[in-house]
Amino acid sequence: MISRFFLLFVVFAAGLQVAPGDTNPQDAAALRSLMTQWQNTPPSWGTNDPCSTPWEGISCSNSRVTILTLNSMGIKGTLSSDISQLTQLQSLDLSLNSKLGGPVPPSIGNLKQLTTLILAGCSFTGNIPQELGNLENLYFLALNSNNFTGRIPASLGQLSNLYWFDLGDNQLTGVIPVSSNTSPGLDLLVNTKHFHFNKNQLSGSIPESLFSSKMTLMHLLFDSNQFTGQIPESIGLVTSLEVLRLDRNSLGGTVPSNLTNLVKLNELSLANNQLIGPIPDLTGMSVLNYVDLSNNSFDANQAPNWFSTLESLTTLVLESGGLNGNIPTQMFSFPQIQQVLLSNNAFNGTLDLGKTSSGLQLVDFKNNAISGFKSSPGYNENLILYGNPVCTTQLLNSIYCSLQQELQQPYSTGLGQCNSTSCPFDQSVNPQSCNCAYPYEGLLIFRAPFFRDLSNSSRFQELESNLWTQLKLAPHSVSLLNPFFNSDNYLQVELKLFPPSGMYFTRLDVLKIGFALSNQTLDIPSIFGPYSFIGSPYPFPSGSNSGGSSMSTGVIAGIAIGCVILLVVLVIVGIYAFRQKKRAQRAVEQNKPFASWISKGKESDGAPQLKGARLFSYDELRKSTNNFAETNEIGCGGYGKVYKGFLSSGELVAIKRAQQGSMQGGHEFKTEIELLSRVHHKNLVGLVGFCFEQGEQMLVYEYIPNGTLRESLIGKDGIQLDWPRRLKVALGSARGLAYLHELANPPIIHRDVKSTNILLDENLIAKVADFGLSKLVSDSQKGHISTQVKGTLGYLDPEYYMTQQLTEKSDVYSFGVVMLELIMAKQPIEKGKYIVREVRMALNDKDEEYYGLREMMDPALRSTANLIGFRRFVELAMLCVEESASQRPTMNELVKEFETMLHNAGLNSNSNSTPSSATDFGNTNNAHHPYNEPLPRKDFHSDSFEYTGGFQFASKIEPK
Repeated sequence: MISRFFLLFVVFAAGLQVAPGDTNPQDAAALRSLMTQWQNTPPSWGTNDPCSTPWEGISCSNSRVTILTLNSMGIKGTLSSDISQLTQLQSLDLSLNSKLGGPVPPSIGNLKQLTTLILAGCSFTGNIPQELGNLENLYFLALNSNNFTGRIPASLGQLSNLYWFDLGDNQLTGVIPVSSNTSPGLDLLVNTKHFHFNKNQLSGSIPESLFSSKMTLMHLLFDSNQFTGQIPESIGLVTSLEVLRLDRNSLGGTVPSNLTNLVKLNELSLANNQLIGPIPDLTGMSVLNYVDLSNNSFDANQAPNWFSTLESLTTLVLESGGLNGNIPTQMFSFPQIQQVLLSNNAFNGTLDLGKTSSGLQLVDFKNNAISGFKSSPGYNENLILYGNPVCTTQLLNSIYCSLQQELQQPYSTGLGQCNSTSCPFDQSVNPQSCNCAYPYEGLLIFRAPFFRDLSNSSRFQELESNLWTQLKLAPHSVSLLNPFFNSDNYLQVELKLFPPSGMYFTRLDVLKIGFALSNQTLDIPSIFGPYSFIGSPYPFPSGSNSGGSSMSTGVIAGIAIGCVILLVVLVIVGIYAFRQKKRAQRAVEQNKPFASWISKGKESDGAPQLKGARLFSYDELRKSTNNFAETNEIGCGGYGKVYKGFLSSGELVAIKRAQQGSMQGGHEFKTEIELLSRVHHKNLVGLVGFCFEQGEQMLVYEYIPNGTLRESLIGKDGIQLDWPRRLKVALGSARGLAYLHELANPPIIHRDVKSTNILLDENLIAKVADFGLSKLVSDSQKGHISTQVKGTLGYLDPEYYMTQQLTEKSDVYSFGVVMLELIMAKQPIEKGKYIVREVRMALNDKDEEYYGLREMMDPALRSTANLIGFRRFVELAMLCVEESASQRPTMNELVKEFETMLHNAGLNSNSNSTPSSATDFGNTNNAHHPYNEPLPRKDFHSDSFEYTGGFQFASKIEPK
């Protein structure tokens, strides 16, 4: 009977709303087909007519769909080939939907009217369709920040009207295609202003024929690829260039002398290559702001003359450049100069700062041969002379001889009178109104800024003003937070935009903002250079709509009648529900286990807030493991067992099942699944989902076959880690922790970093795991968190233990212990000996090869002829385990150091790289469980613990 009433209501309501369509039937059918492939489409989709209502994100002309924009909507699914039926489509923007993926259908090449195609910040895979070359009207093409593989299609050279061409941050391989008698190539794109191919795996030589004097390129971003060969002289023909980034490749040979033809160039970065010959002569490049030539193999020489002539310079970076002789004084007085970074050279004599510029913020000459120093009366900023003879004579115990000095705090938007306002974790304070609201947020990534000083408030305030003006927001409703230069040398800034009124943006507002940021239509100050934007899906209120359309009288009347019928149906449903109460309660228990979460755990604070993690039922996981059969058991411990499981989708997962006696409290379990579901990084273990039902606590992870770092260090299952792979493991782990500290929002302190919480996948790429003890860092807790001491014996930060004040540097200390494990292959505490104290006592500067640690080292390393970067690695490890947190480096600084070590050794620092053969780094094919560490427990056990006031750990840590 109920089903009949529901059917009557649905048919009646549909009959009221269906009207003669204003949309071309082919377009309407295509849109409805797309909608069946997607989740989280706007509420207006599927109701009425797409053009006459209209549907959000749809614009029409003469009954044909011309614009489809659904950026930042949280769309999930794939792009159907039916998109090709929208033959009058001029603009397609599906960007910033991280769950939208799969291959791009070749039929997209049928959209001959398309001028704008933006698929940035999604998860598209496979090859870039060569059919895109058929889109002869295409003006703007942005496919960056996806997972595209394969080669760049040569057919894209046919896009003669293309202005913007962005393929950055993918996994593209092969050479750059150029034209021949039979095939087009990218050299034909003479009207294109932007070639953004950075952060791929492109290889081979950069073709000489790629560039010509006909080209109008402004930004050429080829950094972070695998290019070899020489820099083509033809680049000097493209006199329109303003940004040239070729850094982080394997380019060799000499730098072309005609580079000085690029008189409009603002930024030049050739760092981290294998360039030889003389340092390039940049004389006459009068507008050059930023120069980085570090880490090449240039001929040893004195500082070139242009050091004293380029008065527009804001930043000069030439580290490890083989420079010697006296230091030119003039460079410190340039009116725009902010930073001079010339470490690891052979400058000698006396450093005379002369009359310094008022904007000079940092001078770094560490590890040179400077024997004297003459100060500047006007300079009170940072000067690093660590590793110079002057530090043992004239400047003994001077702050200038400290390795780390306190830089000015980077700019962040102040809250002014709003400092006392406190908001829920998923909201933020609007600096314009001091009210809590849901901002539209994401990362602005400036890929070639012309400056390094991040404390200049006027510069960032100008950016804020530009953003709120051009996006038509209320003044001061833009917040910029935590700018920093990441490991790719990109300036990364957290952006928050606040609605002009109320707590939420409308969907139409978000679509307009996302399109403006993705389509590069904003006039951002030129000093920030080319940028990209990676936005987060906006948290619209449940059932929200844009509210921008009007409804006809018939529709309103239909809705009113429908509501009456709905009321009748609800009464009947209520009676039925009352009669079936017991059965309904059982259904709730089975299908909505969160309903029982609160009643089962007093400390759980309600159901967890998840971002992408899946809730599994007990029966589903039981079936996936064949009723938890012993044959699927891949690990065990005091907490319970780990099973290999095959989900119904065919996905292979690892299921960590806690036994009754060792289950953690609801709060800890909730913390771990919340944290794991909100962080996504290739060096962090991925959470697929969890189960909290029928008295069970289970976590479902991505399956990682090669176990823990500790197991690999002891040679379990035949895996042998040589020194280069250990460096890569350190780099990968550091990248994961740096993401938690600096990119997670809010930041996260892991609190239990150790070798058994670092897992190795099939390519021995490191992934940080186990977030049960982690802590979020809110804005009010920046600096430190006062909390009970938790951690693992041997890895615990002594300052945290004594003060109970937790900081990111506590993770750094633990990571330093892991670094020592990579050298020694020993546990932190063995036979009553603490690894930090033992290494400290054994260090010997006179041992130029092994730092006095040969006898303590892993025997597998002793026979290695050349341990690249070994001494520097030891120095960094000992800095990490300094007892004072202020003397420890940040994880991001460690990432840069490891990348430099690998690059100097000619090794690829890309964590996606795999060994050249299965024997390079030992056996990688033996599938083994990586989850043999216990879930965190409230009671003490032999590994992790919760401090209760009586446990004497301090005696384990010896003073330096």
